[in-house]
Amino acid sequence: MQDRKEARLQAEKLVSQMTIEEKASQLKYDAPAIPRLGIPAYNWWNEALHGVARAGTATVFPQAVGLAAMFDEEMQQQIGETIAEEARAKYNGQSTHGDRDIYKGLTVWSPNINIFRDPRWGRGHETYGEDPYLTSRLGIRFIRGLQGDGKYLKTAACSKHFAVHSGPEAERHHFDAKVSRKDMFETYLPAFEATVKEANVESVMGAYNRVNGEPACGSKTLLKDILRGKWGFQGHVVSDCWAISDFHNHHMVTSTAPESAALAMENGCDLNCGNTYLHILEALKEGLVTEAQITEACTRLMTTRVLLGLFDDECEYNRIPVTACDTDEHDQLALSAAEKSMVLLENDGTLPLDASKVKTIAVIGPNADSVMALEGNYNGTSSRYVTFLKGIRSYAAAHGIRVLYSLGCHLYKDRTSGLAQADDRLAEAAMYAEIADVTVACVGLDAGLEGEEGDTGNEYFSGDKKDLMIPESQRKLMNMLKSKARKLVTVIAAGSSLNVPEGNAKIFAWYPGQAGGTALARILFGEVNPSGRLPVTFYHDVSELPDFEDYSMKNRTYRYFEGKPLYPFGFGLSYTTFQIMEAAVDGETVRTTVRNTGNRDGETVIQVYAGCESPLAPKHPKLCGFGRIAVKAGETREISIRLDPLTWTVVDEQGERQTAEHGILYVGLYQPDARSTELTGASPVQIKKKLKD
Repeated sequence: MQDRKEARLQAEKLVSQMTIEEKASQLKYDAPAIPRLGIPAYNWWNEALHGVARAGTATVFPQAVGLAAMFDEEMQQQIGETIAEEARAKYNGQSTHGDRDIYKGLTVWSPNINIFRDPRWGRGHETYGEDPYLTSRLGIRFIRGLQGDGKYLKTAACSKHFAVHSGPEAERHHFDAKVSRKDMFETYLPAFEATVKEANVESVMGAYNRVNGEPACGSKTLLKDILRGKWGFQGHVVSDCWAISDFHNHHMVTSTAPESAALAMENGCDLNCGNTYLHILEALKEGLVTEAQITEACTRLMTTRVLLGLFDDECEYNRIPVTACDTDEHDQLALSAAEKSMVLLENDGTLPLDASKVKTIAVIGPNADSVMALEGNYNGTSSRYVTFLKGIRSYAAAHGIRVLYSLGCHLYKDRTSGLAQADDRLAEAAMYAEIADVTVACVGLDAGLEGEEGDTGNEYFSGDKKDLMIPESQRKLMNMLKSKARKLVTVIAAGSSLNVPEGNAKIFAWYPGQAGGTALARILFGEVNPSGRLPVTFYHDVSELPDFEDYSMKNRTYRYFEGKPLYPFGFGLSYTTFQIMEAAVDGETVRTTVRNTGNRDGETVIQVYAGCESPLAPKHPKLCGFGRIAVKAGETREISIRLDPLTWTVVDEQGERQTAEHGILYVGLYQPDARSTELTGASPVQIKKKLKD
């Protein structure tokens, strides 16, 4: 990798030749060309959450929360590498044709490593779930994949949204997230610190909200004291889009646009996604910023462009052809990811289906033939979408099985805009369910119901959810199918905790990407053993949770929840059975032996939790290691799992870490809680540790 000091020197030389007006022009996301210096126009705004987004044809992988459900670091990095390959392929082709517009650059504003603290948050499906360690590891590996290990950065990744951002969406432009130092350093910041220190992420994006009174994109505490001071971050900081204008328009911490620009720049925000930095020269005239500050911000940005090889015609990535995008190999990776992400929540023996015994399948529901149910948000456009219906139909056709399809109802009544009733297909759905051997009900949500404020159809809640139920139109459908279907398999497409009670078997498919239908069919018929695990806790009802605007971790996520979850963090069933035979700690590694005691080959996830005996420890043991392993029927295999370096630490009320005196490691297939044991009958191996002499 090119040395940052050398890249910085090259950037400084380039910036030294610019006028103050030219320097200022480069601080906005749509930076203009400076022809006399050979600097082309560059648009910094690109997205790559689970594939190259919003820029035409690209491979669409499962939504981020689905990638988290894989609990697979290696595949996470491989997916990042694939996305970077496609981003370079598209950049090379598009820039050759003079297209340097938005979503066409190499600075990708991904991953979203905020903590999914409350299931009502509409953007939660963009994250890697509710656990700081899982989020850290998957964020690190995704960033390493995106940035590569060549001479130059393959793409420049971005950890966002710094910090403490997880709703409510409707309030985000003026909301003040009040957080204790303990919760800050125990829950909200570890993933950001890890991606800065371990993955060398090139950029960090600020959040819209205030944090303890300071707007995140102009926070001295976050950007100066912690990010650059405590952690030594060397890359550039970008604002969330139009967040700096919120300083004076909504947060009311400044009075004018120049004052807002000055506050952001003073605290280290280099790049403005928005237009407030158009006022930076006015701020300079008013004495609110200095030319040295403008120069420094411009130098940091030019350093990133140097590190990307954008001023080197011989950059090794310039030779990636446009045909490297949307390949068969990438489609297979998307399929594998979808298969590993889907979570079997319930099964009374109905699954897997026996193709030799099933003659007719009814596929019913608003998400059965929906492309939106595959995509999630911040997505690209695939040329290979396989909906749930198409995947089942393709598999069924190869085995002589008849497929009957009915929409059943609309996703929610408002989507029809009054042109049809929400229950206009109930009779059709009922008659198909009555005659089919098996009914597969495809229900849930899509990114038009849960997502980002301004991007969704759920305008009243701005993308957030008011409850954990599927829409009423779908509840009517499911109540009917429960009484009419001979066997009912419920498939839920969504990105967050939902309570959908009906069905002999239940699969949570997330938003599984372009190959979702193929993956579902292979799981339904037992070609693939389900192995996804929940990266979030599923609750019965929002009444079990604190107020949505309360950012304290008390009674939130598996580490602090005081009730009995519907489905626990880390949970997921299988078609076969596994057993932990033995486990031992060797330094910072756990070595364990797992046996497939069933009659099917399959993959499983080994989970390691630590319970520190300290009044400062979370209420429940915390995840501190995990590893995915494939084990054939009757086979025994060993796996080594690296422990989190923070395993035996606890955080005090001042946000400082200290080592606990004693602790217990739990090595198993699930979380060491009563609900997981109740659902699976599996108990972890316990290893006691004395941590201090």
